[in-house]
Amino acid sequence: YLVKLADYEAFGIQEYWIADYLGMGGRRYIGSPKQPTFTVCTLVDGEYELQQFRGSECLLSPTFPGLQLTVDQIFKPN
Repeated sequence: YLVKLADYEAFGIQEYWIADYLGMGGRRYIGSPKQPTFTVCTLVDGEYELQQFRGSECLLSPTFPGLQLTVDQIFKPN
């Protein structure tokens, strides 16, 4: 995660998502305790702000403001 985060910041990519469905990422990216987490990284003043979402939480994305998906819908589509 760390290498891509720095690269994407340097390239000015406004937003990217990390879908960690196994909960294996570092605590900065998925929090503690480790669990399946969807992270939305949004570029603000040249640095990413990270928002973490889990379970039944609805994703918030500045790029897709009308998006209405929960983490469970993404990780457990059936």
